Amino acid sequence: MVYFTMALALFAEDDYEEIAARLTETLASWGCWDDGWSVPTSGGITQARQRLGYEPLKQLFEQVAQPVAEQLTRGAFLGNWRLMGIDGLEFDVPDTDANAAEFGYAGSAEARSAFPKVRVVSISECGSHAMVDAQIGPTTGKGSGEQALARRLYPRLEPDWLLIADRNFYNFGDWRLAAATGAQLLWRVKADLGLPLLGWLGDGSYLSVLINPRIRGNARQRLIENARAGQRLDAEQAALVRVIEYEVPDRAGDGTDELIALITTITDPTLAPAEHLAQAYHERWEHETANKQIKTHLRGPGKILRSKHPDMVRAEIYGYLLTHHAISALICAAATEADIDPDRIKFQRTVRILRRRVADPAAFSP
Repeated sequence: MVYFTMALALFAEDDYEEIAARLTETLASWGCWDDGWSVPTSGGITQARQRLGYEPLKQLFEQVAQPVAEQLTRGAFLGNWRLMGIDGLEFDVPDTDANAAEFGYAGSAEARSAFPKVRVVSISECGSHAMVDAQIGPTTGKGSGEQALARRLYPRLEPDWLLIADRNFYNFGDWRLAAATGAQLLWRVKADLGLPLLGWLGDGSYLSVLINPRIRGNARQRLIENARAGQRLDAEQAALVRVIEYEVPDRAGDGTDELIALITTITDPTLAPAEHLAQAYHERWEHETANKQIKTHLRGPGKILRSKHPDMVRAEIYGYLLTHHAISALICAAATEADIDPDRIKFQRTVRILRRRVADPAAFSP
């Protein structure tokens, strides 16, 4: 049933019975399945999914979802730091009472979404697109926002990661939480955040200090002066950062320029010049590509998930994450061997090949 749940993602257009037939025919060809076994009805498969629950899929994802890029993988590292991105996506799920009560709808009144929605915030490896961690939650109610779900992920960051995030994720507390893991951070912030200048650096970036928003007035000014003097800062009150600012001409197509303001824990410009960090920030869009691969190429555009109960919804989502990770790892290994960027291997074409070959025992071993 674990393989079956993953196969729901690979064969999103097929019904339960067809997917079960595909899997068991392959197992039978390997000699590890009873030839006399017959495919159960969709109702029987649903009951088996209910017995499985989502915890085994969650535990499996936590065990196998690791970064897959190597040092030789193109576009995967900045120096010794592995480029990682964090962002969210939403899934439409069947409009059942249980799903509606658990996950809620987006919007309200006439603007309410047609189906309940599930929010997933995940961390992916920019070079390979492989999802390595995720949190699943509702789209409404307390703790349903992207920041709240991301907060559960930060304690699991690795010291050799450079985590890239868009401006929607920044707040002082979450920055402290993520930075405390030893991972390096490169986050965009709102241009009006108010970053005091402590001193210019040779690459055009400058040192600044993040201050707990609860600290104001003279106490805030004293912290800025202490930071400018190089004094040690209390982590609960302030954090030294480096700021990289640059403009993107006419990004919105309205004739105006957009100011991009990035903050990073890498305060030494010799380790990562401002130009390199600015380029690395735009690798965050690789996470958007990974989301699109799941929602468009695996699930299908505009499609809702199959599961009518919240536990099975979670299991189905973990099935998508596991399947996407497996495909991303395969693409990354092939690209690294060929010394090309994994982006050059088309995800959709790879999915088509896998769908044709997954039942071929000569192509895939147990």
